[in-house]
Amino acid sequence: MLRKAFTEHPASVDETYLQHLTHASSFGIRMMLGGLACILHGILPFLFVKTGSRQIETLHDRMVLNRRKMPDILDFVI
Repeated sequence: MLRKAFTEHPASVDETYLQHLTHASSFGIRMMLGGLACILHGILPFLFVKTGSRQIETLHDRMVLNRRKMPDILDFVI
């Protein structure tokens, strides 16, 4: 029963537990860093001008359009 709790959802998206952990963690890290860039952009509007929207596009593409593609290196560009 406990094993099912850890494997049912990952299996529903055709992943193992470890693959799902890796993908979910990379999403979370990208969202946190993107959020930080947005906050810094609010304070200093000349920094990270397109970073927030670029992160949203990247995450959407990974989640919806190409689920199995591994992430590129974080692309935080001023």
